[in-house]
Amino acid sequence: MDIRSLIQEINRNPDAFGEIIDVYEGKLIRYIMGISGYSYEDAENILQEVFLKVYRHINEYDGQWSFSSWIYRIAHNTTVDEFRKNRKDGWNTSIDDEAYSAIIQSITDGNSPEKDLLKKDIKDCVQRAISHLSGEYREAIMLRCIEGYSYEEISDILRMPTGTVSTLVNRARKQLRTLLEKFHCNQ
Repeated sequence: MDIRSLIQEINRNPDAFGEIIDVYEGKLIRYIMGISGYSYEDAENILQEVFLKVYRHINEYDGQWSFSSWIYRIAHNTTVDEFRKNRKDGWNTSIDDEAYSAIIQSITDGNSPEKDLLKKDIKDCVQRAISHLSGEYREAIMLRCIEGYSYEEISDILRMPTGTVSTLVNRARKQLRTLLEKFHCNQ
């Protein structure tokens, strides 16, 4: 079912909104936790707010961006607003094993010494390194390497030019390599 048909179905039967929840719940909770460092429970609360906003404004979706980009943008804005309200001291990024592997693979190449990182249990070190990235670098690396979005899709989500997204992802990867070395994750 295409998104226009789904929106029409949601207007007739609000229970149809469950299809959107089914598709995006896991992805968005991982994204929210990744960019904010919030616990699963806190991220769930934000996710509920995201889904409420999507439901309330579903008829305002105009197709200018993909639906996925639109819903991620709502998740981004809601998470940033919540973070600003609570002003935690820094970010305490928590990543799962799948996300950890995706990040390590994205910053290592071929037969480099960093390849050995995949063989060691350095998840805590990687989390610490990610938590030291600025918010824009953290978001870019999460969207690209964990969520698997293209540069164009990330451009839609973050509302910035594709070239800027590419620069952010590349700089985030370089900073992660440097931070991993600084934290002695390769020894």
